[in-house]
Amino acid sequence: MRQLFNTFAAVIFSASAFLVIHPSPASAGEKQFFNGIAGDWHGPGEIVAGKYKGTKFTCNLKGETSQKNLGMNINGYCRVGMFSQPMSAVIKKSGKHYRGQFLDGEKGEGMEVTSGRFSTSRFVVGLKRNKLDATMVARLDGKRKLNVTISVLVQGTLVPVIGMALGKTTRTSQLNP
Repeated sequence: MRQLFNTFAAVIFSASAFLVIHPSPASAGEKQFFNGIAGDWHGPGEIVAGKYKGTKFTCNLKGETSQKNLGMNINGYCRVGMFSQPMSAVIKKSGKHYRGQFLDGEKGEGMEVTSGRFSTSRFVVGLKRNKLDATMVARLDGKRKLNVTISVLVQGTLVPVIGMALGKTTRTSQLNP
């Protein structure tokens, strides 16, 4: 059960990637997107492929923005049955590149953000953990719905493994500048 929970945690906290710290100048669309994601989010998710297919979980996450950096970070937890896993993410935009980590990064029990790109209402992030390459797509659907899909690269094909549907429960949260 511990291995299941650790595997779940390593993949699910990558879903937290949609909350970003971003010190470099951003486009108006990026600002709007990331400001729209700030707040408290709650919702279900499911592992849809692989060894743990069918495992359902629920996440409670808090995104906070910084007016000074136009940035965000996330803290919270996801729960599988009676087990709970803390979640945290920090991602930075440096120039045109996104970098960051979840929990303690690839060198610990987390994942590294290796790339990212923004378009209209979605943010796509490249993820890495040891030999595992993955992609996370966060799509903001209106002001109160966020859909997150995580896919892993298997023999050259991206295979969806996690899906989440989060709903916003508060407007925004701002960090002290």
